[in-house]
Amino acid sequence: MTDFTIFIPVYNEELILEKNIARLIDYLNKLNSKYEIIIGSNGSTDKTNEIGSRLQKQHNRLTFFSLPEKGVGKAFKKGVELAKSDKIISLDMDLSVEIDFVEKALELFNQGNDIIIGSKQVGEQKRSFARLFLSSGFIFLTQLLLGIHYTDYSLAAKAYKREHLLKYIGRIDHGTGYVYQMIYYAKKDNKKVIEIPVKCHDVRESRFNIVSEIFYRFFNLFKVWFNSLFRR
Repeated sequence: MTDFTIFIPVYNEELILEKNIARLIDYLNKLNSKYEIIIGSNGSTDKTNEIGSRLQKQHNRLTFFSLPEKGVGKAFKKGVELAKSDKIISLDMDLSVEIDFVEKALELFNQGNDIIIGSKQVGEQKRSFARLFLSSGFIFLTQLLLGIHYTDYSLAAKAYKREHLLKYIGRIDHGTGYVYQMIYYAKKDNKKVIEIPVKCHDVRESRFNIVSEIFYRFFNLFKVWFNSLFRR
């Protein structure tokens, strides 16, 4: 029986993949729990897939898979399908959010919560002004259109009950929008969603094309809002 699953989406992470997986495993081993790590590569063109395959052979608690095309939502869906636990915790490969979020999420799961949101906005963060500005604008619109009053819809430091994910997995997007979509569906179903502060130190360049990501996020948000008008 696996106590919890760590899911990490990756795209061209050859420079940090091996080093940060070693750091993560060292941390998880100290928890004295049965865990698994699932790494999902989507469209990587560097040596990420080669390194990930090697790591899978070296660690029996680690599963690596690769999808040929980009789409972090697709990778997330695949990770959910493969997970052996009902508790899925999503992290970024750069581990920019302090990894003690894992312990906090497990404790909150035990208290009956269905989704745990690690929020940089109510915690501490070191990121570029442009990313902070765009993130704040997107959060404001999400709150306005969907009525979900949380402050972080990024990929990292989020934890979900697999049972809830499977219910809506067919409706989530192939891109980064799956995070707020899952939170929105959970709230409509009166699931217990809790937000906690996290510390984030992220000074890397974004893994996404900023212009296309802005267009995608806002277009997708309005699409979800429009569809919600007909699904009361």
